[in-house]
Amino acid sequence: MILDPGFNLTLRPMKYPVFFEMYKSAIKNTWTVEEVDFSHDVTDLKAKLTPAERHLINRLVAFFATGDSIVSNNLVLNLYKHVNSPEARVYLSRQLFEEALHVEFYLTLLDTYIPEPSEREKAFAAVDNIPSIKRKADFMFKWMNSIHELDALDTQDKKRQFVMNVVCFASCVEGLFFFAAFAYVYFLRSKGLLNGLAGGTNWVFRDESMHIAAAMEVVKTARAEDPTLFTPKMEADIVEMLKEAIECEMQFAQDLLDLGVAGLSVQGMRQYLQCVADQRLANLGLKPVFGSKNPFNFMELQDVQELANFFERRVSAYQVGVTGSVGFGEDF
Repeated sequence: MILDPGFNLTLRPMKYPVFFEMYKSAIKNTWTVEEVDFSHDVTDLKAKLTPAERHLINRLVAFFATGDSIVSNNLVLNLYKHVNSPEARVYLSRQLFEEALHVEFYLTLLDTYIPEPSEREKAFAAVDNIPSIKRKADFMFKWMNSIHELDALDTQDKKRQFVMNVVCFASCVEGLFFFAAFAYVYFLRSKGLLNGLAGGTNWVFRDESMHIAAAMEVVKTARAEDPTLFTPKMEADIVEMLKEAIECEMQFAQDLLDLGVAGLSVQGMRQYLQCVADQRLANLGLKPVFGSKNPFNFMELQDVQELANFFERRVSAYQVGVTGSVGFGEDF
């Protein structure tokens, strides 16, 4: 089973072909930081953004500077070690490349948006000197470190510990923290601002959406193979985890919006986060608990542009050539 201890190396016949299909889809949608045009963003930063919007974007890029690095560390130290599926490990290898690409994107973003070296240093050290970002980082480290001592998932309790880590990074980090960040970016895009950032974020958005889907597939598969894995207590713990993540993100929202950004409110962000959290619970086969609707029309448009048309839009314009076919049922 997918959470059994060990490293199964058998790729033929494939037991979990869905992960290899995800890997092939991701390869078709390779992008590079050099494709992102920041030239108009520099003009926007100097002449078009209000002081409140500049404060928002500086805080946002400071979070970006370290967020994906933490995700990468968890991927290498925890997920790859315990997901016993060679197909899934192939996909996780691709995900690690994408996380590195995101780190490069955010590095370029900071170098472009914050030309003053001392200010850039502060942004890169945000987990130490900006309380709202430190709180989110501490939340991530808590769950990442919670399974560092697990050498093998040889008991039900250890498997549940591992699944909670997967749920945290899929639902709360990539699925909530980053989706909140995307909302701020797309809000600014709706005002015709920072289109370079929005263009690069489109590709990050798509990558992160597939990362969430892959992690949820691991949880779904493990649960199907062992229906006793999820207990009422574990389900309640997942809800509490999401509630804690929302409160972490709300402190960040209060920080970002402290100077007053016309068109955004702390209350609206809470409603948006609750809506996203209910979606994550649904992804896990659990009942929603918040009952909130998305208050941001610009994110509904984003859902149409980037989610409903998931891996199609960029293929026509930027697809890296991939030829040949894959047979999933052949003997090796």
